[in-house]
Amino acid sequence: MSNRLFVAAAALAAWVLPQAAMAELKRIENKSEFVQLVQGKTLSRPLVRLTVTPDGKITGRGATWDVTGSWDWKNGFFCRDLNWGGDDLGYNCQAVLANGSEMRFIADQGAGQSADFRLR
Repeated sequence: MSNRLFVAAAALAAWVLPQAAMAELKRIENKSEFVQLVQGKTLSRPLVRLTVTPDGKITGRGATWDVTGSWDWKNGFFCRDLNWGGDDLGYNCQAVLANGSEMRFIADQGAGQSADFRLR
């Protein structure tokens, strides 16, 4: 297992915020609502800090590696193209749910794995 994969697996295992603790999340269905939530904030979870800017850029750190990418809003989904520490994570359109202080991204247009973030 590569170091990067091991660190990612360890970070995921250490993440203790249960899914049920995410207070009543509401589906975000348009770009303006999404931008209003993330503008000026950092999306954080253990070992991950990301900034998603209104002009379509994603920057931050995941474990010890830089994260860069771009995003757009298409057909009700957050569509991103991401690079993590030199690895291309590819393009994926994700459903977004939020409650103001927490945000969940669900891969594959809401049919895949999810990742929960706090907005700080």
